[in-house]
Parts: sequence; C-alpha cells; structure tokens
Amino acid sequence: MADIRGFRGFRYDLGQVGSLSDVVAPPYDVVDAALQKQLYDQSKYNAIRLELTKDEPTDDETENRYTRAAGTLREWIAENVLRQDTSRALYIYEQTFTVEGQEYTRRGFLARVRLEPFGQGKIYAHEQTMSGPKADRLKLYQATNFNLSPIFGLYPDRDGEVSRILDPFTLKNPPVVAKDHLGVTNRLWTITDSHAISTLIGLMGPKPVYIADGHHRYETGVKYLEEKKAAGEVADNEAAPNFTLMMLVGMADPGLIILPTHRLFSGLDGVTSDLMEKVLSEHFDIVERTGTDAKAAWDHIQMDGSQSALGFGTVSDGKWFVAKLRDAKVMAEVAPDQSEEWRGLGVSILHKLVMDRLVAEKLGGTPLCRYVHLLNEVTDAVAAKSCQLAVLVPPATMGHVEQIAGHLEKMPAKSTYFYPKLLTGMVFNSLKKD
Repeated sequence: MADIRGFRGFRYDLGQVGSLSDVVAPPYDVVDAALQKQLYDQSKYNAIRLELTKDEPTDDETENRYTRAAGTLREWIAENVLRQDTSRALYIYEQTFTVEGQEYTRRGFLARVRLEPFGQGKIYAHEQTMSGPKADRLKLYQATNFNLSPIFGLYPDRDGEVSRILDPFTLKNPPVVAKDHLGVTNRLWTITDSHAISTLIGLMGPKPVYIADGHHRYETGVKYLEEKKAAGEVADNEAAPNFTLMMLVGMADPGLIILPTHRLFSGLDGVTSDLMEKVLSEHFDIVERTGTDAKAAWDHIQMDGSQSALGFGTVSDGKWFVAKLRDAKVMAEVAPDQSEEWRGLGVSILHKLVMDRLVAEKLGGTPLCRYVHLLNEVTDAVAAKSCQLAVLVPPATMGHVEQIAGHLEKMPAKSTYFYPKLLTGMVFNSLKKD
C-alpha cells in the first residue's frame, strides 16, 4: 500500500524574498549554465543556489557546491527566509501551460510518501537510471538533509475520487503563484484540514504509484535512508528519512500529457534518404514521403496512432519519410528478454532494431544521440545541420507506463517526458524533522 503523509513543509517568506516567481527554479536536470546564471542573477534567494549550486575553482572535499548549498539553506532558515509551516499539511500544486498552441492545466498534491525499494511494494519505476546523477543527488541529500525538489508520481483515479477531495480547497483561499522562465503558471494551496487529509490518505492507501519523473532522486532517497539506518540515525518507521517529497497526480488528469522525445543522431556522415530507406527496407514499409516537410511526416505519425511508425529526416538532402514496422515478430529476436509491451514501444523499435541492428550492420559507426521534444527543435537542428539523421518518435502513453512498470520492467532511456517539470522552491521537505 502507498503510505502518504501530511508534513510541515518549509516555504519562502514572500515578505522577505518578494515575488515567488523570482525564487523558484527548474529541477537540476534541465538547467544549463546559461539558465543557472540567469536564475542566480534573478534573486539572491533563488532556489537554484540550493538545487544546483555553482562550482568554484577552489572546490575540494570539504568546501564544494554541496557544502555551499547546505550553508545557504541553514542561513535562510536561521534568517526566516524559509519558514516551516506550523501544521502538517498537504499542498495542492497546479500548473497551467501551453504546448503546440493548446492550453492545459495539471493538478496534483504534494505529500510525504514512504520510501520502498522498487519491486518490494506498490511504487513502480518505468525508466532506467544512471549512476552519475544518483551520486550527485546523494551528495546533496547528505549535505542538506532535505528534499529540495519533488518526485513526480502518478496514481490511478479513474473515478476522480481524489480530485473531488482536492477541488473545494482551490476555491476557499487564493493560491500563492509563480510564473517560471517557460511561462508556466504554478499555483499552490495548503490543506491543513485533518479530516480531508485523513480521507485522502485512506483513498491513496490501496493505489499503486508510478514514478513519472525523478527516478534518480527516488533511488537516492532509498540509499540515503539505508545510510541513515546503518548510522543509527533513524529512530523508528515514522522518522523523516523514511519518506520522500512527492507530487501525486491522477493518471486521468486532463492536463497530464507526455511529450514525444525525438532523436537527433550525429556520426552518420553522408546518409541520404535513399540510403536510409535501403537500410530499413528489410523490416519496414515506406508509407509516406513528404519531401522537405517534417510537419507532414509528424502529422502522419500522429494520425497513425501506433508506436510502429517513425519519421526519418536526412540532413544531407533535407528529405523526410515515414517508415512503419512490417512485422513486430522481429522485435522478439532483438529483445528476447523484454515483454511484448516493451518491444512494442517506438523508442524500443528505434534503438534495438533500427540503430543497434540495421544501422550498425549496414552503415557502421557509433552515432551519438541528442534528445529534443518539440517539432521546431527538430527542424531547427536540421536547418543548422547539427545532426545527420533526425527521427520523429511517437510518445509513450500512460497505458505503456502502467503496463511496463507494473511488471517491473524499465523503459529505454528518454522514453517519456512529462511536461512541464515540477519547480524547486514551491515547498521543501526536511529529512531531519517534521
């Protein structure tokens, strides 16, 4: 059973920091050096100074960006820049955003969720993780003893029973509001009503939770808990390190969208549309050639609605075509240890069959892959000739996440992109006290 709790979050005192928009930041994994500087310059209290502190040339084992983050956090708490709420609460978190000209609103709630290793309870992962980001986040956890950014979790709520509990609280009081650098409007309401909290906890108890984003931070939380237990610093099962900060969103929420993650491959010099068609011909049918029109190729993939249609753009001649897998049986040969659902993913077909087998055998080389999400990012890269092959990939669905995670499989890397990211700075969670 998913074990969720209200908690006494730490939040910015807006009387000291000014606008919440000036102090929130995206999570570490989408912040480059330019955005990091922009956020630093925006406010001396911006959460980037905790989430992704700048490196310094003199950094060593005792003085580094992790220790600086911890020192900054202690100062802000001591100066009441960050104040801990007096009552245990759940926090409604809503984001309004626009994608490809359409506006969406996604709503969930922030809570503490009991940590459990994947495969040993009701919390499921759907993507593979890498050691580097986990090592980085663990150092930050160890230094600060805080969850600075929430993990993004999904739960089934087909009848909207959880949403019906949350909705009235968005009408009682005005939210605190922050607009981020992408124009996303973020709103936060606090629920301290003990009856509502206990009702929500009861409703969530039987439900599984699927990690949408934040796999590295979740696994880091488990590791941090193991370390604290080994050090004798976890008094009991109710101690703060047993839990992690998580945003929970119903899988039927109308604002829950998964963006595609398109691929831009470099290291395939000289590949043309004709050559790529020949490479694919053994297992794919060319279902449409769209000339230089990438949008027409993407429209075809969206209308097709399956995972087996992929769009290929060759930069050398500027041409696009859509290819569709002829027979899914070949995927059992290239990925025999995976489930049928996993083998049916567009990203699985692209990487296991197209790149690892067909391209490797017929073209050779070791292509490098870059990931983007919007069609204009693909066309910009093609126009700039910053790759040799662009591939349009249909997005995975919530059904894929539920099915594949449910039998303890991990999707290939970059299979899903839940937009927008959850901000750092709306609420912080202490791993030392409640």
